[in-house]
Amino acid sequence: MHTSIRNTLKHTILKGASYTSGLLSFMLVSFFSTHALAETYIHAGTLITANDTTVRSNMTLIIDKNHITGVKQGFVSVPDDAQFIDLAEYTVLPGLMDMHTHLSYQHGGPSTYMQRVTYNEADYALAAANFAQTTLLAGFTTVRNLGDTFNETVALRDAINRGVAVGPRIYTTAKSIATTGGHADPTNGLTKHMMGNPGPDQGVVNGVAQARQAVRQRYKDGADLIKITATGGVLSVAKNGQNPQFMMDELTAIVDTAKDYGMTVAVHAHGTEGMLRAINAGVDSIEHGTYMDDRVIASMKEQGTYYVPTILAGNFVAEKAKIDGYFPAIVRPKAAAIGPLIQQTFARAYKAGVKIAFGTDSGVSAHGDNAKEFALMVEVGMPPIEAILSATKHTADLLNISDTLGTISVGKLADIIAVKGDPIADIRLLEHIEFVMKDGVVVKHDE
Repeated sequence: MHTSIRNTLKHTILKGASYTSGLLSFMLVSFFSTHALAETYIHAGTLITANDTTVRSNMTLIIDKNHITGVKQGFVSVPDDAQFIDLAEYTVLPGLMDMHTHLSYQHGGPSTYMQRVTYNEADYALAAANFAQTTLLAGFTTVRNLGDTFNETVALRDAINRGVAVGPRIYTTAKSIATTGGHADPTNGLTKHMMGNPGPDQGVVNGVAQARQAVRQRYKDGADLIKITATGGVLSVAKNGQNPQFMMDELTAIVDTAKDYGMTVAVHAHGTEGMLRAINAGVDSIEHGTYMDDRVIASMKEQGTYYVPTILAGNFVAEKAKIDGYFPAIVRPKAAAIGPLIQQTFARAYKAGVKIAFGTDSGVSAHGDNAKEFALMVEVGMPPIEAILSATKHTADLLNISDTLGTISVGKLADIIAVKGDPIADIRLLEHIEFVMKDGVVVKHDE
């Protein structure tokens, strides 16, 4: 590219255009991925590295291509051929991570349930691409996608990694694994002639052999991890929202097989018995955890199981349950009963010392609103710096990527965000991220 054009693009990025336009974002990300400057220097007025709870002032970060090569106190001399980004009025912190998203859809009332019979693979894929970009621009540079329909988030992950789509770093389960009639059985609520008899390929299992087959199929499909629905759920067209839905031998078969393939296991669970079975089988995280009791808390602490709360989704469904016709009649009472409980469950779990990893269930609530979860965590007792660590350091631990991401440290990938003001004093500032760098490339810089 001609030098004058390159300098114009560089000037535009540094001077603060807001890249909410999908085409412009794509062009800039693609350009700088291919034409990275020698180094980038970022001056941070305030820096949260997430290595600990310390907040540092007047720091300089040095980035070589996509890695952090320096974290230094004060101003540092910037070479002539380097990019300089002045964030002296900002708090700089690692890219945020959301451990529970559904990029392929966004709940919008009754029409959402019709998508099962009106959407094709391409519809889900294009929706996922749109919501992925929204998520990245909100400051979330890494997500776990816990369930899709046609493996579309596998394709999206690969497209983002190749640089032909814009979005966060995705770790996906592809299709969730359920039992017949269980929370992630895709045929719940359909007429008999449309139900058919879905099996392991579609993520529906009965018995140990099918459980193992489903895990191996997810591996074959390109999934990064496994997600199972160990209890009933809120939004599925089924009566019970908390009953256990896997037998112990099925859970053990899933976890053992997943470990053979180097995959972790995330578990949707609301009811106590389903959680206990899953934890005892050795899963890595419990999602939602609504009816968590002292036995569950003790088991999670003993096993080192992470809790991903999704308070935002609970609040969302509780509010929408008040609206006539928003949910099917069979869903509405579950949403009204379960939704309001998650925040208090989180408060108890945090106070008891359960390991917490940030997650929202975005797709239930709106994509891009992910950071609203922080205020809900802080409201019931988690200090703001701990809430930030739950979405950086601890999420990287859960994903087993702490060697490359989760903190601002020398040698790690340059996923860096910034916000004006002090999010420790006002955690809601994280709902308005003004600077996003992913993998060494600036994708958003508002002034």
